[in-house]
Amino acid sequence: MTNELPRRIDEHTLNAGDPSTFAGRYYCHNLVYYERFTYVQHAIEREKQTKKWSRKKKEELISSFNPDLKRSQIGMNSTLFGPSFLQISH
Repeated sequence: MTNELPRRIDEHTLNAGDPSTFAGRYYCHNLVYYERFTYVQHAIEREKQTKKWSRKKKEELISSFNPDLKRSQIGMNSTLFGPSFLQISH
C-alpha cells in the first residue's frame, strides 16, 4: 500500500537485483495491477484481504484488470497522483 504510486514503482525498479529487498530478490518491478482508495484504512483492509488469497485467485483478479499483462507506465514523472493505492507487482 502506498500513497505515492509513481515513487513506489521507481523504488521497485531501482531495487532490481538488490538481494536485501524483496523487490530486488524477486525482480518485482513491473506493476500489472493497482486499486485506488480514498481512505488509507480501506486500502489496508483490501491488502490484508488479497494477501490471504491463493495465487490463482490473485492471477484472476489481475487478468480481469489487465488481460494482456501490460506493464504500467507510471513513474516519477507521471501525472497520476492519488490518496492511497494497493499495488500488486509481478
